Amino acid sequence: MEDFAQKTWQNIETLRKKRPLIHHITNMVVMNTTANATLAIGASPVMAHSPDEVEEMVSFAGALVLNIGTLTRDLVQSMIKAGQRANQLSIPVIFDPVGAGATSLRTSEALRILEKVKMQVIRGNPAEILSLGGEKGHIKGVESFQETIEAVEAATLLAAKLGTTLAVTGKEDFVTNGNRSVWVSNGHPLMKQVTGTGCIATTVVAAFTTVDPDPLSAAATALGYFGLAGEKSAQRSGSPGSFQVALFDALYDLAEEEVRKGIRIREHQ
Repeated sequence: MEDFAQKTWQNIETLRKKRPLIHHITNMVVMNTTANATLAIGASPVMAHSPDEVEEMVSFAGALVLNIGTLTRDLVQSMIKAGQRANQLSIPVIFDPVGAGATSLRTSEALRILEKVKMQVIRGNPAEILSLGGEKGHIKGVESFQETIEAVEAATLLAAKLGTTLAVTGKEDFVTNGNRSVWVSNGHPLMKQVTGTGCIATTVVAAFTTVDPDPLSAAATALGYFGLAGEKSAQRSGSPGSFQVALFDALYDLAEEEVRKGIRIREHQ
């Protein structure tokens, strides 16, 4: 059985030494938040959206994040251009289908991106993943009203169909490549009270793919590290505003002993 705690520390330690550039084409609500989170874990962020530069910019990056939170058709075109260039250069692309299932536009554009771009990892909440799999997701805005367990079958089938890794995040996180699956139990309820924590999770996953060649291991250890940072943040603060500040601090300063003792990742039976 893989020692995920050891792998998590190995990944974050290598990441901090490597300091990869993470190219984000992301939503306007969380841009500053995800940039700060990227810096906190030891990577370098760039937010470049113009179709005139995304292909050039992504060529310098270690990974590309595509996030449809504030969706426009022009933004989707930039995502497809950047994603296809990343595919040509074997640069990991991480997709966050924010709000897929909430409107027909979001669902159709998310599926169009998936048709055009090969993803290393797709990270979404249960309703978003169910919607991508052709099922009805119960979602209001970008908030899922379903539990992770309800999306396990759909995620496993979709991962196998697309040849990618699916990360379904919630109270517990489920990560699958269609053949192998794991559960990640780290996290804290306060994480739902701060805008952009799902988007931060996607960014952390993207950063980990630059140092871990196995997308399932990269996604699982990234989510374990992020969830553990949430647990540490809740010990420092019990309210959303100060919790967000504490989350940046925890992403920055989680120590080896905390990671080795605190990571809770198990194989799916």
